[in-house]
Amino acid sequence: MIAEPPRDLIGQYGITLAEFDRILSLLRREPNELELALFGAMWSEHCCYKSSRRLLGALPKEAPQVLVRAGEENAGVVDVGEGWAIAMKIESHNHPSAVEPYQGAATGVGGIVRDVFTMGARPIALLNSLRFGFPDEPRSRYLLARVVAGIGDYGNCLGIPTVGGEVFFHDSYSGNPLVNAMCVGLLRHEDLVRSAASGEGNVLLLLGNATGRDGIHGATFASANLDGDGLDRRPNVQVGSPFLEKLLIEACLELLEKDLLVGLQDLGAAGLTSSSVEAASRAGSGVELEVTAVSRSETHMTPLEIMLSESQERMLAVVEPDRVPEVRAVLERWGLRSDAIGRVIAEPLVRVCEEGQVRAEVPVAALTDGAPAYDWPAMPGPLAGPASLPTDPLELLAHPNICSKRWVYRQYDQTVQASTVATADADAALVLLPGGRRAIALCTDGNARGDDPYLAGALAVCEAARNVSCTGARPWALTNCLNFGSPERPQGSWELRRAIHGLAAAAQALDIPVISGNVSLYNEASEGGARGAAAVAVTAVLPTPVVGMLGLLDDVERRGSIAFKAAADLVVLLGPATGPLDLGLEARVQKACRDAIGRGLLNSAHDCSDGGLLVTLAESCILGSVGATLEPELDYLDESPSRIVVSLSPERLPELRAMATGLPLTILGRVGGDRLRIPRVCDLSVEEMRDAWQHGLERFL
Repeated sequence: MIAEPPRDLIGQYGITLAEFDRILSLLRREPNELELALFGAMWSEHCCYKSSRRLLGALPKEAPQVLVRAGEENAGVVDVGEGWAIAMKIESHNHPSAVEPYQGAATGVGGIVRDVFTMGARPIALLNSLRFGFPDEPRSRYLLARVVAGIGDYGNCLGIPTVGGEVFFHDSYSGNPLVNAMCVGLLRHEDLVRSAASGEGNVLLLLGNATGRDGIHGATFASANLDGDGLDRRPNVQVGSPFLEKLLIEACLELLEKDLLVGLQDLGAAGLTSSSVEAASRAGSGVELEVTAVSRSETHMTPLEIMLSESQERMLAVVEPDRVPEVRAVLERWGLRSDAIGRVIAEPLVRVCEEGQVRAEVPVAALTDGAPAYDWPAMPGPLAGPASLPTDPLELLAHPNICSKRWVYRQYDQTVQASTVATADADAALVLLPGGRRAIALCTDGNARGDDPYLAGALAVCEAARNVSCTGARPWALTNCLNFGSPERPQGSWELRRAIHGLAAAAQALDIPVISGNVSLYNEASEGGARGAAAVAVTAVLPTPVVGMLGLLDDVERRGSIAFKAAADLVVLLGPATGPLDLGLEARVQKACRDAIGRGLLNSAHDCSDGGLLVTLAESCILGSVGATLEPELDYLDESPSRIVVSLSPERLPELRAMATGLPLTILGRVGGDRLRIPRVCDLSVEEMRDAWQHGLERFL
């Protein structure tokens, strides 16, 4: 007999009274506590996107190269030619990283890696996007150090290079840091795997780690404001084991290579609940689970705890009954456990049993299609304005948001697997594809602006695409992570809508499909919450859409780099001296840059963004160990979009002009000497600029 839950438990599982009435309508009876917990997990913002699902329909998802569309599977997949494909996705682990930064960041990496190898892809690259309070605050410095350590330790242990990322500081992230992790995997077309739990009678095998009490209610925790109490919710944070994950990667890829699996699904947010429900939903089938068959690391765990546990390094495999011995033989060779915890059933139900007794029985569609979708009232509110930067050139180069993040990335292994071509000397990392001639370009970009969320979304796409174009690669696909405050506040809802519209407009204008993504809402903290003080006000993070960009480079020998190279080269601004965002102009500037690199016209190309032309020119000088003398009197601190600083031999300027017909083109000066000289702006040696830029963050910390 299925018992009824006490009414006072409804809020405990993140369910509102209106949603409880919806559950009653779908079930036509009262749910018990376990069933209520299943709804709470699957209907959490983190799992069902109930406040953003309708808005995301505006994103362009179709293109000839797209093999798996956004939302269809654990990661998007795109064709990159010659029978190869790339799987990629970016996800947030924000709340866990605020509570336990090392494990929060580490398990964020572990989770996104599982999303990618679930598709049959071998993970080949990691990237990240990180946001913290300004590092003059002790807790922000602590969070930065522990998050970076967690990312580095987990990725390094897996043997996956961390090839790119970004770090940004602003007071709005003091109580709620943002930790977005991205993974890229490589696979052959024929090795693409789906996660559907299909085939009545097929066995459900739980692979990998034992199930414990870590991470219970993690999905609902990530779907609520991070108040003062939230910082004490360490039991909601998972604990990772990268060595076990490495074994799991190799074992699962072997199982897939031998065609022993019908489907494969990772256990992420909401653990066994979401993995089994999503796998059943994709197949139009049902699942019957026996919780007593689940290996546990702790005693006396209830069915509810087993179903909601978010213990890491676990996978759910769908296996034909006669192939189970072969599967287990492979797993045993890798030292991994496997539990036969259930079977696929024809009835579209999730049935949870304990020692054969039914403890919960819910229609799959009620947990998925039945989830509510909200259109919260939207209204603009007061905006923070863009972050301010110093105007003194050396102070600008040493500013934490401008200077080199060497202190961060030197803790990451960037070259393991021996396929990384470029990282620090390019606007985007380059990773070789099999064959050694072609490469993919990868970067993450965010433009957290307080003045206009539409621009934040559009510029994130444009800057990421521009960085990829500066390597010579064609922007090919993108993934996104949308980090915002509460959508229940009218201003929060408006910010989310505006940013998605901006992101969609830029992706359409640049003809880049969105193949995967993640939405992270309720990134708010009570004032003083990060320090354990009494809550007096709520601070939301700046609207922070983050874009992970994939580019395709046909010939790695003809690639762009940031560094100035030859004395007497002309320094040229490709794009307008100033002006607002023009998406059509942006597309033309990027194409001209790519074409010029492909024809061997350019000796360098560097995106102009934060810190304006001054920072762009200084970085090209620093990385090339050569100076430059500039002539035009421009606003060198202007951060207008759609601009790329290039250098080339003077005799090739006519070719560039011909390729850039109709585009603004300004000769800025020449490469040479050992100083950067700009009239009425600066006259600095390369070495003093290098010292400020390379050591700025370390000195600030």
